[in-house]
Amino acid sequence: MTLRIAYCSPVNPAPSGISDYSEELLPYLAQYAEITLFVEDGLRPTNSQLATHFAIKPISKLERLARRGAFDAIVYHMGNSPAHAGIWRVAQRVPGVIVLHDFVLHHFMLWYAANVQRDARRYVAMMRDRYGSDGEHVAQLMIRSRFSAAAFMFPCNEDVLAAAKAVIGHSRYLLERVATIRPELPRAYVPMGVPLPPLIDRAEARQRLGIPLDRPVLASFGHINAWKRIEPTLRALSMLRREGIDAHCVLVGSVSPNYDLKSVIQRLGLQDAVTVTGYVERAQFEDYVAASDVCFNLRYPTAGETSASLLRLLGAGKPTLVSAVDAFCELPPDVVAQVDVDDSETDLIVAYCRRLLTDPALATALGRRARAYVATNHTLAGAAQAMINALATVYGWPAPQRIRPEPLWDPAPVLPPTERPTIPAPPAREPSLLVRAAARAAAELGLSEDDTGALRSVATRIVELEKSDLADLRRRNHG
Repeated sequence: MTLRIAYCSPVNPAPSGISDYSEELLPYLAQYAEITLFVEDGLRPTNSQLATHFAIKPISKLERLARRGAFDAIVYHMGNSPAHAGIWRVAQRVPGVIVLHDFVLHHFMLWYAANVQRDARRYVAMMRDRYGSDGEHVAQLMIRSRFSAAAFMFPCNEDVLAAAKAVIGHSRYLLERVATIRPELPRAYVPMGVPLPPLIDRAEARQRLGIPLDRPVLASFGHINAWKRIEPTLRALSMLRREGIDAHCVLVGSVSPNYDLKSVIQRLGLQDAVTVTGYVERAQFEDYVAASDVCFNLRYPTAGETSASLLRLLGAGKPTLVSAVDAFCELPPDVVAQVDVDDSETDLIVAYCRRLLTDPALATALGRRARAYVATNHTLAGAAQAMINALATVYGWPAPQRIRPEPLWDPAPVLPPTERPTIPAPPAREPSLLVRAAARAAAELGLSEDDTGALRSVATRIVELEKSDLADLRRRNHG
């Protein structure tokens, strides 16, 4: 029996990171089932592969088809974006498995009440009835565009969980939070899959972007707002520059209209040290990643999300700083540098950046482990298999079998040779102090290249020590 799945998700040009996520996952998921893609009414997908391989229908048609038994499973993708409005309308009437991308859906529910139901009072009443006077107070601030971090304390996801047949999450943190609200609801962990990004030569990327080859570059990627810890990051930049490190910070992404980024930059006197790119296309985004020496994916408070943009940075082999909160704590400490969100935050950012900028061997080792981690734990093939197995458990199918031996297409970006010349082998980097000391000791002991057993033991110990190096640095600065 061929399985039939109704797959409801934003796709491009819908402005949501979940659009990219679904377009990358679908060719792999289709190895196991025939998929009908349901999109917002009136949306015309820009990815030609979708129309070539799938039946595409408006989301308003799903209810009638589902009532006729046209599908063996229904998958709804829910996140904190207006792009999910049509999906939420139908999900309330037709039960399905919800892939919950954000635990906190507060901002979506406020937008939905104001723009779809056209009655913000319904949102205020919901906040009062569900969360009491504290909820009503925050609701009154939010409807007056006085956006508050307190909103993240009120997830507004209870109706979504009540409508779900089961929930799929990309972190165990999110699933544990779901269990506190609906402990009886079936839950399944599915790793987020991303294509392994191409390795782009740093010097060539900098030449295309007009960035001097010798300038230390720090970079933050994604939509810019107060929760992305931009101010602590820029304070750290200012401190590094006062130390004599001529670093420049690039903020790659659109800027929230509710965040006065220009004032923050001016107040810190960093007008000549910060570049704000606005939204950039994929090829330029990848160039900025390649051109960066240290990347940031800091955020607090969070909506309980798993960041695809973070996985792309790690997959590109970049040393990256993350906030040590929520789902980000599940990342291994030898893959990312974790920054606490307390009074030590800025000092930790400074300490990590100083160390990574002055020890290229350590930065390279961290980036190499990050890329290996993504290549092992966040593949699209693994994500598709985990999702189909989760659906099989919920709907009581026998073990799913592949109906296609290969994905329908390769979602990894194909870059024209004129834009991405063949990348030469990376130049040899100056070895770290630890490596140089080990080499001297080996020479003094009379070891040669023929002593493979002893040399392998030394190399293994060097890797272990470098893995613990950043963790020690964090502990010292936090203490």
